[in-house]
Amino acid sequence: MNWSISFEPLISWPLLTLALVPLALLALVGLWFRQRGSVFRFIALLALAAALFNPVFLNEEREPLKSVVALVVDRSQSQDIGDRTKQTDEALAGLQQRLGRFKQFDVRVVEAGKSEAAEERTETRLFGALEGAFRDVPPSRIGGAIMITDGEVHDAPPGAPDFNAPLHALITGNDHEKDRRIRFENAPRFGLVGKPLDMTYRVISTENETGPVDVRVSVNGEQVAVEHATVGQAMPLQVTIPGAGRNIVELAIDREPGELTDTNNRAIALIDGIRENLRVLLVSGEPHAGERTWRNLLKSDASVDLVHFTILRPPEKQDGTPINELSLIAFPTRELFVEKIKDFDLIIFDRYQHRDVLPILYYDYISEYVEKGGALLIAAGPEYAGESSIARTPLMSALPAMPTGEVVDKAFYPRLTELGQRHPVTRGLDGSATEPPHWSRWFRTIGVQNPEGAVVMKGADNRPLLLLDRKGEGRVGMLLSDQGWLWARGFEGGGPHVQLYRRIAHWLMKEPELEEERLTADGRGMVLEIRRQTMADDPGPAQIITPSGKTLTVKLKKSEPGVFLGSVETSEIGLYQVANGDLTALAHVGPVNAPEFADVISTESRLKAPAEATGGSVRRLASSTALGSDVTLPSIVPVRSAGAASGNDWIGLRTTDDSVLKAVSRVPLFGGFLGLGLLLLAMGSMWYREGR
Repeated sequence: MNWSISFEPLISWPLLTLALVPLALLALVGLWFRQRGSVFRFIALLALAAALFNPVFLNEEREPLKSVVALVVDRSQSQDIGDRTKQTDEALAGLQQRLGRFKQFDVRVVEAGKSEAAEERTETRLFGALEGAFRDVPPSRIGGAIMITDGEVHDAPPGAPDFNAPLHALITGNDHEKDRRIRFENAPRFGLVGKPLDMTYRVISTENETGPVDVRVSVNGEQVAVEHATVGQAMPLQVTIPGAGRNIVELAIDREPGELTDTNNRAIALIDGIRENLRVLLVSGEPHAGERTWRNLLKSDASVDLVHFTILRPPEKQDGTPINELSLIAFPTRELFVEKIKDFDLIIFDRYQHRDVLPILYYDYISEYVEKGGALLIAAGPEYAGESSIARTPLMSALPAMPTGEVVDKAFYPRLTELGQRHPVTRGLDGSATEPPHWSRWFRTIGVQNPEGAVVMKGADNRPLLLLDRKGEGRVGMLLSDQGWLWARGFEGGGPHVQLYRRIAHWLMKEPELEEERLTADGRGMVLEIRRQTMADDPGPAQIITPSGKTLTVKLKKSEPGVFLGSVETSEIGLYQVANGDLTALAHVGPVNAPEFADVISTESRLKAPAEATGGSVRRLASSTALGSDVTLPSIVPVRSAGAASGNDWIGLRTTDDSVLKAVSRVPLFGGFLGLGLLLLAMGSMWYREGR
């Protein structure tokens, strides 16, 4: 019960003051001069004033509010190490039981570290979770917070948190833990393909070791070296980037006996491989309408260094002009096709025919160049079907099809074959989805027989138009028409000549994204995405090995011809191994070398400052006598705001004085007959005294 008095005057305060002040002055003057009856007059005035002020006794019925206590539980991946999960569960159950005995506490349990967002799983952010628990609570009702964690908290403030209540931390793990980890000190994000890349790394031990340790170096899942490092010192490392695009460099050390975990015994660096400028040799057999199409396309590509020669004056042309008066540059055949042929990534013969410009032996060199990994493209014209065709030279061993001698001059729409709809070079070409295709016609096809490799485009009368083939370690392409320039000139709306020509050139130069059979994987947040390019109808499921060694199977679904996709939500941060058939791929989910695993030793230091600033405490749950011992919980004591909040074996939580008003009872003092009787008694006494 809460009693109080309130005044509810019958008239307004100004009128009440105007009426009572003169009367009070007269009564006081009478008392001062001790006039007869002045006491009775003063008592009557008080009774009148009390009646006009109308005092009321109020009895408030209030319900006390509970203090809000946050119980923040760390569920990050570092809590899965050793017996920490068991200690956490035992501590949580014990605290809930003890807090349940106190009716003045409203306990809110918040589990942090289980979010699907990658940025929230890479760091332990307990204070962010604590802020969310107190967001709707007035400061006066915050009773305090208890954190169950290993102490590796990455958002701990340097001082007191944003609430005025005790903060207590109960630390899992043990104070004699041992761990060794490896990390990159300097890891560039980009590197040139085939060139050495300088990096540095360091092996760190909690026991301040200085001895040697073997470090296994792997690039894209294949071990390339074993380095001998000294613990605690920055060590140099040099690796060679094998290919363009994403490359994963991994360092690994063996687990020591008694080591806490081997999760951080690996370090990952993601490096994007960049090719040096690709060197392309373009040889045009003679000037023609489409000669500059290839030249303009290759010159516009900043990653290509182009060497272009056009045969303007064949050897058999003799017009008597002195050699020293010719402005033509001699074709450096020996330099290009003997001495420096290995320096070229691609050789293009554009409507070229054998006219003794190249010695017959040089065609053998070109065939050998292809067999050993080179790339050759034949952009064929009518010359390919004639007597001087390069198919009648030793180059024939590298060609995917022999000419029939037939040149078909007939309008047609270039179309994709069923194989071409799946092949990365021609799949999804702009305009290919309609019938007829949404591009212009061509008017010439060179006939061939017994084509090898993949026929990805067809021309007039369903004849082969574009062939892609592998010869030994190299690749060969053959475009059996010289009419591609019509697309470049915009004839009948043109066509995707840039897209097609660039894909052909880059496939020949072994661009990874254009491989027919390719498996890639990538981490998007906490989702592992898998992409499979294949010429098969169904590649089957993909097998996944998680960072912890678990095996998963993911079904791949067709998204477009030749492309199958799959994805799986993950809960672990680290390196995943993906396999499908004979292909394998690596992917890292989550940020590389996340802070969550940078240091996994349980510690009291990070939470000591904010806890002491609030009057709280930091203590370990398990004793240091034995690894994995049972937890010891402190007693819980409700305290007032000004009292101590922790002791040797207890922790305090603040109680609140806030309450909610439920009802109010009113008792007027001068109401009803009682008030009227008192007023009449006072007035009558005054009248009686005045009448004597």
